[in-house]
Amino acid sequence: MTVINKNIDNAFYIFVISHLLFWTLIPSLTNHNLPLDTIEALAWGSNLDWGFNKHPPMSAFFLEIFFKIFGPQDWAYYLLSQIFVIISFYYVFKFSKEILNNKILSLISVLLIEAIYFYNFTSPEFNVNVCQLPFWSLTIYYSWKIYNAKEVKFLDCFLVGLFAAFGFLSKYLFIYLLLSIDLLFIYLIFLKNEKKFDFKYLITIEVFLVVLVPHLIWLNNNEFITITYGLARTGLEQSSFVDHIRLPLIFLLKQVGILIPFLILFWLLIKKIKLNLNYKDKKLLFLLGINILPIVLIFFTSVITGSKIRTMWMTPFYMFFGTLFVYLFQAQINLKKLKPFMLGFILLFFLSPGLYAFISISNDNKRTDYMGKEIAIKTQNAWDQQFDSKINIVLGDEWSAGNLSYHLKSRPVWQGFVSREKLDQLQDYMCLDNICVGSR
Repeated sequence: MTVINKNIDNAFYIFVISHLLFWTLIPSLTNHNLPLDTIEALAWGSNLDWGFNKHPPMSAFFLEIFFKIFGPQDWAYYLLSQIFVIISFYYVFKFSKEILNNKILSLISVLLIEAIYFYNFTSPEFNVNVCQLPFWSLTIYYSWKIYNAKEVKFLDCFLVGLFAAFGFLSKYLFIYLLLSIDLLFIYLIFLKNEKKFDFKYLITIEVFLVVLVPHLIWLNNNEFITITYGLARTGLEQSSFVDHIRLPLIFLLKQVGILIPFLILFWLLIKKIKLNLNYKDKKLLFLLGINILPIVLIFFTSVITGSKIRTMWMTPFYMFFGTLFVYLFQAQINLKKLKPFMLGFILLFFLSPGLYAFISISNDNKRTDYMGKEIAIKTQNAWDQQFDSKINIVLGDEWSAGNLSYHLKSRPVWQGFVSREKLDQLQDYMCLDNICVGSR
């Protein structure tokens, strides 16, 4: 049995290393430029703060760390994205082993979510959605430790608060997971009396708030600009009565579409569909609380407000769907007949990067085809003909100016959009279209 368990662990590590290599190499070899969201966050990272006009600071923070180490090497940022994905996979595997008490089923739980395109096709673009993934899985894992413990540990509560804060500082939508976990605990403690309230639970709130304090101060000083941006992205101000019905239905249809490869792969695994739910089952309640409840909450947000839920916002929400489905149908899974499942998994595993490479090579009108490096070289040459100083400021939108900030050797700081006031503060400057570079 020890040998079998060791082999399964080895299979998991082979899988995650293969995933990391494929999804680092393919975009590195087929893309000419980094994607929009990555360049945007790199622009923010050149001038790190506790928040930015669109998002909280965490994604920019990690990208800037990698820039300090690797500089303008595109492969490094694809690697960073996959590191975040496989950390998430690791904690899904670790969590699944505790839920399922079966390493083979735990491995299947992770292999299943490889079929969800958030964790393969869209994963090369490091952005706020990908940045949430490890904190989502870590928050759930340590919440489970608290939920399942006979005696609550200080460290587990501390880590939940810490990772929850990091997740929230990645993207505010992380709050849907936190609300779901809180509602689950409230239900068990105050409504069902199945758990006793422990004052250590308050540690999670204290740590969470302490970590958020600098960002909250920044928000107040900047007129809550990130929240305003997020609300604007939902189209809330333009919503009509019909949107309260139309947009939630579109949301549901998109979620079904996203899950089709996952459901096909899962169908290859089971003999028949037979579902017996026991709502007194603590494990089942927890799995429903972390998987279904966040989606229900975001669905009703759309129903009540008439807001549009963008597909990519759902990136972390399906991280533990494999564990949920395997737990629900484990009695119908025949481990002696894994061949169709493995063939289906291998097909999807190679098909997804193959499609990514084909689209990247065949379509030459994408953001990742932008000639960022070449434009930076021309800009530098034009600057050198006029000035002896070094370019250390770049002004303009995050994409065009952000590319200059990333590609120029001097790594100029991005300082927002062009204005007369900002130009007057520069010693030398040069403008082209809506972008300006300068030195103090």
